[in-house]
Amino acid sequence: MNKTEAARPKADADALMLGGRAFTSRFILGSGKYSLTLIRAAVESAGAQIVTLAIRRANPGGEENILDAIPAGVTLLPNTSGARTAEEAVKIARFARELGCGDLIKIEVIRDFKYLMPDNHETVRATALLAEEGFTVLPYINPDLNTAQDLVRAGAACVMPLAAPIGSNRGISVRDHIRILIEEIDLPIIVDAGIGRPSQACELMEMGAAAVMVNTAIATADDIPAMAEAFKKAVEAGRTAFRAGPGRVLERGATASSPLTGFLHDEA
Repeated sequence: MNKTEAARPKADADALMLGGRAFTSRFILGSGKYSLTLIRAAVESAGAQIVTLAIRRANPGGEENILDAIPAGVTLLPNTSGARTAEEAVKIARFARELGCGDLIKIEVIRDFKYLMPDNHETVRATALLAEEGFTVLPYINPDLNTAQDLVRAGAACVMPLAAPIGSNRGISVRDHIRILIEEIDLPIIVDAGIGRPSQACELMEMGAAAVMVNTAIATADDIPAMAEAFKKAVEAGRTAFRAGPGRVLERGATASSPLTGFLHDEA
């Protein structure tokens, strides 16, 4: 089990810790498919306390400024969307800090524009450079144990493996890889990208994920506020189940939940 989760604090102290900040919500909104309705629903119906911010969306003085849609008290998580190298990611992160977004940064380095798979090698490089500069780095990766171990050494605050290709809503296509990271990495595992249903978010939380990030599944729903609320309940249920400790699984045979013998024998 992940050492970060092993202590299992009491429910009222069960906070997600990132860079010294405590968050009671384990649902994070990815705001790539930006809309006022989406952000309002995520905050009001899903209880999101962290919302990502693509720096290209921060457009002071422009007609559409995502900063105007994010309420006070919600933590901004700038990301380096659009970066193709570690150097470009570092440049975007520094710019975000200059804009007043603080030291929290989500690293996205993507050279593959067909499948949008993150470049793990460049992500590790960017993480090491930014951690040295005092950033709290949340790196997004294709789930791989060796990469995750390198990120721990580089100073990452968590590891953010994808569940499936970004924006696909396909669900958990790399279940075993995520489980390995949860078991072996001594950092919060925040599953990002590809989650398409609340039930999938619940499963990931039951497995021991520290949080999930969702965007497309809510943004493309028929009823955005209702879907946001569904994700909130799913995340909370999965977290509660994980902390409660799932019951044993029988690989073969069956066992009765109530006695089947005894009373019949006495009456014979």
